[in-house]
Amino acid sequence: MGKSFAITKKELKMYFNSPIAYVMITVFLLIVGWFFSSNIFLANTASLRFIFTIVPWIFLFFIPAITMRLIAEEKKRGTIETLVTMPIQDSNVIVGKFLAAMLLLVVALFMTFPYPITVASLGNVDGGEIIGGYIALVLLGALYISIGLFASSLTENQIVAFIIGFLIIFVIFMLNKVLIFLPGPLASFFEYISTDLHFNNLMRGVIDSKDLVYFISFTFLFLFLATRTLASRKWR
Repeated sequence: MGKSFAITKKELKMYFNSPIAYVMITVFLLIVGWFFSSNIFLANTASLRFIFTIVPWIFLFFIPAITMRLIAEEKKRGTIETLVTMPIQDSNVIVGKFLAAMLLLVVALFMTFPYPITVASLGNVDGGEIIGGYIALVLLGALYISIGLFASSLTENQIVAFIIGFLIIFVIFMLNKVLIFLPGPLASFFEYISTDLHFNNLMRGVIDSKDLVYFISFTFLFLFLATRTLASRKWR
């Protein structure tokens, strides 16, 4: 893991030594803050449920944006060959870059903590719902980051990586919305692979092992695919 952490440290420096991290976090907080304040002052409702519902929509754009360069930029610059010829495995590269993006996401989510404090000051707060909501966002973010990393491993063009990542995330996010058009067995299958069902379960504060297994297994699946895609250069 030490080699992966070295990659993570390198990626974090690239994020925070440039405007990327600051711009992305600022935009994220402004959008979330706008919806939060609108919910309080316009809808006259002091609750985080609306925020937990709207953030996955923001993730559709936010996460492909922070992951699109992770492998694609290395490929375009030609530095990927230098990186992978070092005494590290392809999995170390993928895990290191994944952890860097995860830390950036966790920082962005951590900076929303004034919102539950504000809600608590205005009325009763369901602590289980807040904890479940943040766990759901972290797990959802981890899955989306693994997808974005896989998309970035497919191309050297960051815009193409963004589009591929966005489309994959959008499809599994929207699957739960089209179940009424599908026959029973197929509907059950698509419902399970949709992020919506599992996210909503966790958001309600219901920590079920099947939802944890879903997020963890699919995250590992896309990290594995990214690793295999990176390794495929050796077969060409």
